[in-house]
Amino acid sequence: MSHTPKQAAMISGFSLDTLRYYERIGLLPRVSRTATGRRVFSEIDLKWLGLLRCLRDTGMPIAEMLRFVQLMSGGAGTTTERAEVLTAHGRRVEDQILRLQGHLEQIRGKIETYRGGEPWSPSGDDRGVVKA
Repeated sequence: MSHTPKQAAMISGFSLDTLRYYERIGLLPRVSRTATGRRVFSEIDLKWLGLLRCLRDTGMPIAEMLRFVQLMSGGAGTTTERAEVLTAHGRRVEDQILRLQGHLEQIRGKIETYRGGEPWSPSGDDRGVVKA
C-alpha cells in the first residue's frame, strides 16, 4: 500500500516540510516517486519514519541519525556498528529517564506540599514574593 506525503506526515507526526528536509539530507533515501514526480511512501518508508520519530523524540541529533542511515546503507557488514550507535543512544535515553523520574518525584512532592496547605518560600517568609 502506498501513501501520499500528506498521509505519511499525518501517520508519522512529521510535517511535510520535515519530510522534504529529511529526504533532502538523506534520512529518507528510498522514497519512490510517481511519473509526475510526486513522492509516494511505502509501508517500509512509514516504518522507517517511525524509527526516525523515535530517535528524534528521544533526543538523537540529526548528525547521528545520518550516521545511522549511512551505516544502514553499508549492508550486513555494519550491523555491529549500528547496534553500537543504538546502544549508546539507549544509554542516554535511560539516563534521561532517570533524571526525569527524579524531577517528577520533586514535582509530586511539591504538589503534595501545596495540597496540604503548607506554603513555602526560599526565604522562609510565607508571605513571600517568590513561591517555590
